[in-house]
Amino acid sequence: MNDSLKKYLFEDKTVKLQAVRLHDTWRDAQVHHDYPPAVQRMLGELVAAATLLAANLKFDGSLVMQLQGDGPVSLLVVECRADLSIRATVKLRQDFVVPDTGNVRTLINPTGTGRFMVILDPARKVPGQQAYQGIVPLESDSVAKVLELYMSASEQLDTRLFLSADKDFAAGLLLQRLPETGGRTGDIKEGESTWSRVCVLADTIRPQELIETDPETMVHRLFWDETLMVFDPVPVRWFCSCSRERIADMLRMLGAAEIESILEERDDVEVNCEFCGKPYRFDAVDCASLFVQQATLPVQDPPTRH
Repeated sequence: MNDSLKKYLFEDKTVKLQAVRLHDTWRDAQVHHDYPPAVQRMLGELVAAATLLAANLKFDGSLVMQLQGDGPVSLLVVECRADLSIRATVKLRQDFVVPDTGNVRTLINPTGTGRFMVILDPARKVPGQQAYQGIVPLESDSVAKVLELYMSASEQLDTRLFLSADKDFAAGLLLQRLPETGGRTGDIKEGESTWSRVCVLADTIRPQELIETDPETMVHRLFWDETLMVFDPVPVRWFCSCSRERIADMLRMLGAAEIESILEERDDVEVNCEFCGKPYRFDAVDCASLFVQQATLPVQDPPTRH
């Protein structure tokens, strides 16, 4: 099964529709993790949402979405690049028991101080350019409503999101009202009519339907009486940039003395990637070779003066 995002445009070009149902990508995101069901659901919903929103990036770079608070789940982060390669991570507080049920408020934002952050990070920045950051309070119990409120407040775009996830699938559907371009009263009224109509139809979606139904069938079931322009699907995949070489570089930065102190307490040094969770193990011989290689690098002769 190859994951892909489907794009559509309604006939009057006032509303766009995107749909995604991830299986392989979502499976790869979890292969080294064992999340409680409620955390699994929230992260899956954020993964689906990031895929839907990153498909609209107009630059080569990445969209990062972050939910942060003081509950049992301290942090949810998803990064999706313009090519729809995605990675995600969760931080759990060790002093909390994470229940199998819950929502954004109970798991992330119990005291109302949580924040939602969006970062737009171009891959190639001009000198002095910074990544864009938008931060808003967490004002809803669901991932979908948090994102809808953000899009309305920060992007001034009417957006509806329908999200659902379980251990096998992360799925979502996005409706977005496009900015008016013609300026004619008739066009505006027509756009309002289309937006209102498709939102009513989309509100009939049940979370389980998103998980169980492929996007083409779902879109046809909801909008069979509408004329839609259909675009080529865009592939989605999991990608993590971790590698044994990068972990080795990190261990070198800790220094030989710190590594030796760790080895005095255990047989090896184990580091898990914070995104994919893949474990990397270095035994005593591996660790020694890190610094032997560093010590045997050729020494450059000082420049000759003439």
